[in-house]
Amino acid sequence: MSSQDSARYDIVLFGATGFVGTLTAEYLAAHAPENLRWAIAGRSEQKLQRVREGLTTIDPALKDLPLISADVDDPAALRELASSTRVLATTVGPYITYGQELVAACADSGTDYLDLTGEPEFVDLMYVRHDARARETGARLVHACGFDSVPHDLGAYYTVQQLPEGVPLRVDGFVRAQAMFSGGTFATVLTGFSRGRQTLAAQQDRRRQEPRPVGRTAYAPVSAPRYAKEVDAWALPLPTIDPQVVQRSARALERYGPDFRYRHYAAVKSLPVALGSVAAMGTLFAAAQLPPARRWLGERVKPGEGPDEQRRAKSWFSVRFVGDGGGRRVYTEVSGGDPGYGETAKILAESALSLAFDDLPDTAGQVTPAVAMGDALIGRLRAAGIRFRVAAAR
Repeated sequence: MSSQDSARYDIVLFGATGFVGTLTAEYLAAHAPENLRWAIAGRSEQKLQRVREGLTTIDPALKDLPLISADVDDPAALRELASSTRVLATTVGPYITYGQELVAACADSGTDYLDLTGEPEFVDLMYVRHDARARETGARLVHACGFDSVPHDLGAYYTVQQLPEGVPLRVDGFVRAQAMFSGGTFATVLTGFSRGRQTLAAQQDRRRQEPRPVGRTAYAPVSAPRYAKEVDAWALPLPTIDPQVVQRSARALERYGPDFRYRHYAAVKSLPVALGSVAAMGTLFAAAQLPPARRWLGERVKPGEGPDEQRRAKSWFSVRFVGDGGGRRVYTEVSGGDPGYGETAKILAESALSLAFDDLPDTAGQVTPAVAMGDALIGRLRAAGIRFRVAAAR
């Protein structure tokens, strides 16, 4: 038996006292199998106790749910935490600030790691620093396991499965949503906008180290805004990590064909709204360059805060994919409820359960959700109420 076969827990949720962390704990309390050995972890035992008290209203047996106190600034405690579990899921961001030691601990311990990051700099740094070690120990390091980037990564993967094999493929993703994005997501955007030089340096370091597929190409270019007749909306390129994740899945999996291209857009019906969105994004980018303005913006929507249940119940998302290849065109859709909070918590929890219990491909190192969990996670998310469907094909 390996050390992870004999770990005390199947899943530890780190950051369970935050807004999304608590939602994830509540989801596990309501949907986890009876044989799940799990614990919640965070910096404050007092806050963890309050979360556990709330969980007992879902399942009274959770009055004995183990609590683990650990601080992101204590590498020894994080290594002990990682060694205690088979899967460690963390909601503590921005990850470039709070996440690096935890990835290192999981890579060294052979523990599967999940997070909600949408930070390209962090993902690239973790690849450069820890991918090789994780491959040695068998750890799977799976970033972006929330709305960033599972609906887009698995949606492109699902679309590719509806197209012919062995031919060049083109997939475009169009995102629509009505929701309040989380404080953590907003903090990630601000952090990313303010760290352009560091992000570029991390990207270049990864390119020098990461092998490319032989005899195949997969790319995700940034396209200009356009009117997309295929979805009857203005398509605005989205500056998120999602297309990078899709590209990495395509490079890793031959099913994406010999020549794969993915483009990622926000779909906006109204031209004035589209123009306003571009202007707002430009203003946010400019403000993020100025520390006083960035601090002020960060105070408006703080990480760990979020809307009430009634507001979340009215939120939704839809990602429409248009795939072409081998003379066939297919329209698919991934859709669900509140993306920033409810569905993100669901996706993270189901991803952790998938790594813990599903029969998955033999992978290790830094891998994408589609590469690590693919069909198994699609099945779990469908059962949990997130829809994957073929809308049309010809």
